[in-house]
Amino acid sequence: MKISFPYMGTTILYKKLLEILGHEVIMPPRPTRKTFDLGVKYSPEFACFPLKVITGTYIEALEKGAEVLVTSGGHGPCRAGFYHEVHERVLKNIGYDNEIIVFDALKDNFFKVLSSFFKIKANNSFAKVKEAIKTVYKMSYSLDKLEKEVTKRRAYEVTKGEFTTAWRKIKELYDNKVFTSEDVEKVELEAYELLNSIKIKEIPEQEKIRIGIVGEIYVVMEPSVNMEIEETLNSLGVEVERSQYLSEWIEFTLVPSRYSKSHEYEILKKADKWLEIGIGGHAKQSVGFIVDFYDRGFDGIIQLMPFGCLPELVAQSIIPKMSNELGIPVLSLSIDEQIGNANVQTRLEAFLDLVKSIKFEKQNKSNIISLQDIINRNRIANRTKEGIL
Repeated sequence: MKISFPYMGTTILYKKLLEILGHEVIMPPRPTRKTFDLGVKYSPEFACFPLKVITGTYIEALEKGAEVLVTSGGHGPCRAGFYHEVHERVLKNIGYDNEIIVFDALKDNFFKVLSSFFKIKANNSFAKVKEAIKTVYKMSYSLDKLEKEVTKRRAYEVTKGEFTTAWRKIKELYDNKVFTSEDVEKVELEAYELLNSIKIKEIPEQEKIRIGIVGEIYVVMEPSVNMEIEETLNSLGVEVERSQYLSEWIEFTLVPSRYSKSHEYEILKKADKWLEIGIGGHAKQSVGFIVDFYDRGFDGIIQLMPFGCLPELVAQSIIPKMSNELGIPVLSLSIDEQIGNANVQTRLEAFLDLVKSIKFEKQNKSNIISLQDIINRNRIANRTKEGIL
């Protein structure tokens, strides 16, 4: 059958799994303004932005001939758990009557996951399915490891754009050369050779700036939705690491907890002081990762949240207290169809000025300066420059 899926992050993983199982894959186009416009046109007005983007993606995939759509479910009291039902109704209303296969968290609905598994399995043997899952599982870890290297080294590239080009070539290598789990290690070595061939500037460790990105999984992982925020930060000379990667999502969501090696359980414990219960989405993970990035010595945090996302709004309300007590600056960005590159660029540049000011003041002062004191001082200085004071 002709299958498609939402476009999010390293989509070659979904493509590879379905191809190994013998399905004809209809690759969804990378989200563009057209995708956003389609989603906004047909989705409920107050639906969160990821639902709208996925609506547009589904329409574009169906126009290319897709017959079945495969997607994941949501966690707890979050609207993501109802996405597939809303999408089914929206698509039916505009003339499409296609099946949507949903993979919820294994611990939430084991039998539903099992039912979805058998639909994807088709007539393949269990041995072939096992090998396909093993291949994609190894690919996800390998690609995430490489992507972390890209978003770290790209901040110091001598020739702008080389790491972005290399990352595109690496994904093509995995798409074209990985057919079994044994192929992953060979291709990974080839990928590292490509990354190691790119010249980078030597920057003293104390001058490096590291930013962690937290927030709702879709807007964190999909560059076309978050205005290429990682690449933008790298271009400003900043190392970046996200809270959400596909391999971690697989480990935490689809692997039974007794076998899971996910460090997300530790992240949730780190959030307990600030947010005791899970409130849906990835709000508790956002809070926990702020603590984790602080513990690991990061210089600043950016929270990405879809406009109107209730779990992330709750997390946002906790962040100012966390920021002041931990002494780490946090910028919250609300993402919707109205956001523009210029707006994001300006806010990021202003935030990085604050981050650098705090970092270098701490380095140059033996006495402890509170984060709020430095923020207030910068506000006064900026207002003076603008002629307000």
